Amino acid sequence: MIEVNALRKGTTFTTENELYKVLDYTHNKTGRGGATIRVKVRNLRSGATMEKTFTGGERVQDISLEHTEVQYMYNDGALYYFMDTETYEQPVLNKELMTDIIPYLTENLVVKISSYNNEAIDIEIPVTVDLKVIHAEPGFAGDTAQGATKPVTVSTGLVVQTPLFVNVGDTIRIDTRSGQYQTRV
Repeated sequence: MIEVNALRKGTTFTTENELYKVLDYTHNKTGRGGATIRVKVRNLRSGATMEKTFTGGERVQDISLEHTEVQYMYNDGALYYFMDTETYEQPVLNKELMTDIIPYLTENLVVKISSYNNEAIDIEIPVTVDLKVIHAEPGFAGDTAQGATKPVTVSTGLVVQTPLFVNVGDTIRIDTRSGQYQTRV
């Protein structure tokens, strides 16, 4: 058990038989009153994001997750198949757990799966991925003062705003946290 004052971004805990991961943390202390701790959390089973408020001194059960490095293989629409790079086991994840990262998944991409009691509950992808441009409209330098961009479609179907010089066949690096273009590779 840990006090809610010890919760920080990335901490996982369980309360009311649900697993949560802290996304954001604020600590408010009023004059004579007690402290109020507000956390924005994601339910690791359902994927729902919510805010929870605790008073200072409350306790929650912290949990430790098992992290496994796996390689993405393929999907059949509803299920995504991976392979553990050490044991060659093949974990399978539901599409609901993957919604945020599907636009960045390519074959053989190495990701980390977090599990609790042999139940996969979270997936972490690299900060940047390199994807091939499959569609790009021609870029014309016209009356632009600075920073002209155009939309391009990459091999996973994601549409990204890039500079005018990016063309079909180029490989570009995308930040998976924001979905923004980083550089041409």
